[in-house]
Amino acid sequence: MALPENETRLDEAALARLLAAGEWRRDGNTITRAFTLKGFKGAMAFANRVAEAANAANHHPDIHIERYRSVRIVLTTHATGGISDADVDLARRIDQLLAAKA
Repeated sequence: MALPENETRLDEAALARLLAAGEWRRDGNTITRAFTLKGFKGAMAFANRVAEAANAANHHPDIHIERYRSVRIVLTTHATGGISDADVDLARRIDQLLAAKA
């Protein structure tokens, strides 16, 4: 069964270019970023906005609430065993969510 076009695993050069400009970091077969919000309520609201964006994209990250005001997002594409365009697309959307709230 063929994967959707945006779930094709990225090659190393493409991944390096896409991550160079942002705050997302590679961690093995994932990309991850921590966001510090204003208190627990702000962290929960942001996590819920991320969940809504993930549902809309049909691409679901691991969302961790840490130290009451930090949200850590971990993205990977399980079907490819690595990082795909779908991860990068959702990472960009998550960044937009943060910028819209600032």
